[in-house]
Amino acid sequence: MSAILTEAFNFFRNHLRQLAALTFPLLIIQVAIQLWIGSEMLAQSQAETPEFGVVHAMAMMALLLIFSLLIAALTLFMEVRSQGHEVTPGRVLMESFTFVPPLLLAGVFSGLAIVMPIVLFAAFGSFWIIGLTISFYLFARLAYVNFMVIVERITPLQAIKASFEFSGPIVLKTLLVLMLYLPISILGGAMASMAQQVGFPAQLVIDTVFAFIGLFVNVALFRLYMVNRQQKNPQNDSDDTTEV
Repeated sequence: MSAILTEAFNFFRNHLRQLAALTFPLLIIQVAIQLWIGSEMLAQSQAETPEFGVVHAMAMMALLLIFSLLIAALTLFMEVRSQGHEVTPGRVLMESFTFVPPLLLAGVFSGLAIVMPIVLFAAFGSFWIIGLTISFYLFARLAYVNFMVIVERITPLQAIKASFEFSGPIVLKTLLVLMLYLPISILGGAMASMAQQVGFPAQLVIDTVFAFIGLFVNVALFRLYMVNRQQKNPQNDSDDTTEV
């Protein structure tokens, strides 16, 4: 794990400018939509007759599309660089649009599978913690769905099945990588609370910066994925480099 995290950190540091140019515009849009939806949810919760209209539905759909494009662009960039090829952020972004539909479907299917245990066990009161544990486990088992769609070029349902099978031997390592979200989220939440007192622009900047930092988890997961993929299929990956 130390080697995985070290190599992921080196990749993140060495490609910081390219990653920022590729992801920051998308992250700004994503965070802006999230903040608007959050403010709308707060306002609706305080209203006597909450109303959720077409605008809110369109905002949610736009958020899903932007997130799918962001993950597609990041994953495609890491795949290309892992093969030793040079590429510009603009070219990666253009090529990423073709992966948005399958990633969106894969995200919906895997998201429902992850959330379902919480919903089911919440009906039994305090047993929701069991559902949360199961959901976190499923999150780890399905953490490679996006990589399967883009790197393996398979359908969303095939990617879900492949991710579940692939992650079995490395589920503990996957959980350890995913737990990196905790300190990032805690620190980001604390900084966002302070920025909220200043105003929307400051909160937008802080949330975007920490969202960018959170992409390191995706880089570490991709490195873990590539290492185990090469071990399982050495004949298919003998020409790949180990930059990612």
